[in-house]
Amino acid sequence: MQREALLKKLKTEHFDLLVIGGGATGCGIALDAASRGLKVALVERDDFASGTSSRSTKLIHGGVRYLEQAVKKFDRGQFKLVKEALHERATLLRLAPHLSHPIPLVTPLYKRWEIPYYWIGLKLYDRLAGKRNLRPSRFLSKKQTIQTFPMLKSKKLRGAVLYYDGQFNDARMNLSIALTAVQQGATVLNHVSVLELKKENGKLVSALVRDEETGESFPIHAKVFVNAAGPFADKIRKMDNPLSPPLLKASSGIHIILSKNFSPPDTGLLIPETEDGRVLFLLPWLGHTLVGTTDNPAEIEENPKPKQVEIDYILRQVSRYYEQTIQHSDILAAWCGLRPLVNNPKASDTAKISRDHFIEATPSGLFTITGGKWTTYRKMSEDLVNHSIKQADLKPERSSQTEKIPLIGASQFSNDLVSLLQEKFRLDQDIAQHLVYSYGDKALEVAQLSQSGYHARLALSHPHIEAEIIYATQKEMACSAVDLLARRTRLAFLDANAAWEALPRVLALMGEKLNWTAERKLKEEKKFEDYLTELPWIKTNKTVNQALAS
Repeated sequence: MQREALLKKLKTEHFDLLVIGGGATGCGIALDAASRGLKVALVERDDFASGTSSRSTKLIHGGVRYLEQAVKKFDRGQFKLVKEALHERATLLRLAPHLSHPIPLVTPLYKRWEIPYYWIGLKLYDRLAGKRNLRPSRFLSKKQTIQTFPMLKSKKLRGAVLYYDGQFNDARMNLSIALTAVQQGATVLNHVSVLELKKENGKLVSALVRDEETGESFPIHAKVFVNAAGPFADKIRKMDNPLSPPLLKASSGIHIILSKNFSPPDTGLLIPETEDGRVLFLLPWLGHTLVGTTDNPAEIEENPKPKQVEIDYILRQVSRYYEQTIQHSDILAAWCGLRPLVNNPKASDTAKISRDHFIEATPSGLFTITGGKWTTYRKMSEDLVNHSIKQADLKPERSSQTEKIPLIGASQFSNDLVSLLQEKFRLDQDIAQHLVYSYGDKALEVAQLSQSGYHARLALSHPHIEAEIIYATQKEMACSAVDLLARRTRLAFLDANAAWEALPRVLALMGEKLNWTAERKLKEEKKFEDYLTELPWIKTNKTVNQALAS
């Protein structure tokens, strides 16, 4: 459904639920409510997954470190969280096989006592997963460890434990949830801001919103208002009640991207012991190596940027385990995400705050959901809709269907699509693979577009092609260059230089399809420059072809 049609529905129809926030949880709530036959709308002030949901460590996991805390503290809540997450891991891998897959993770051990400690812990992890376990964990000898992960330091290495978790493309998964919600009948729009919540007789009845593309303001009427604004949930809570005490405490997750040469193509590394006790991952991701994350208390802000001291911390920890040295000049891109945690005044360390979710309902009818983690977005969404149905006396037609609705791109997905795209459309293998594992069965539509003169690569060293610009603009609600380069294609997350290389063609093609003026194109270029992380060792190419941009 095109943006104009969705906007018309927002302006003219009344809804059972209005969801504020287009991250994983917000879009999950829209999908869950629509799957029950409820009339639901969702607005997101920026883009789907523009905040925390596109800046994760790209793992669908039960949480090995949460299990460790559960055992040490005899915490039943943490046990429940891990078991629930393992169930949701299996569900998400099944519902979106084109965007997710199992990945083996190696934990190197350099002390004898670590061998039984981690082996027993991972066997408990397997046991909690039950029949949904991906594959059994196992111990690797020193020789097997080096064969599996050749970059590791061999001196004093005793061996390793290997276990399996899930990996995914978070921003495209979030988008697929949003598009699936639309498919189920939800009215879902990005780039629509909430300006004010309005009440009658103490009850919320409407939200005044603004379409950021046109500047037009209008009310949206609903019975239930859901606050799924992630780190900015307290801002929405204060629209309802200016005296609301803060609910959230944020922590920052920093990640850097290196070339594929710094990790095996199909195996990740979990570093369990850093200088301050935090966990670090090195993962193959989209043909590159992702390294992160830190877990520091952080201020809540739009588009947070990684600090050099945090990047230095990551490089320092990796150097303790790697034979090869990683220089600042090896970093291709870096980003920072904010994790919204339920505030615990007694917790001095955000790494120790539970990732369980929390639902708050106010007398006026605002339901806030926060906490949790990406892996459990579907269960969080189901819980919120259950709660709002009970509290607001809504009348769903059926129970939640989200455990069995495949996400957009999954229905006819097959690994055989890669060879089909190569043969039918004469695409290079890396391009065919990229399209299939980004779009699933919709890759055929993108490939068809490529035959209309949109087959060129956006950046020479990457598989993204011009047809994706057309498809994202027409079918995936991309409204800006940042939408396209950061979340539809992920180039801005993978390689800052490649993203700059692609920008002129993105501006030209999006401008043509969306009727951008020269002024709008310059504004898009500036927004993109502000979005990217400025790092002194990344020599980004900021020269935009003015002929294309005008």
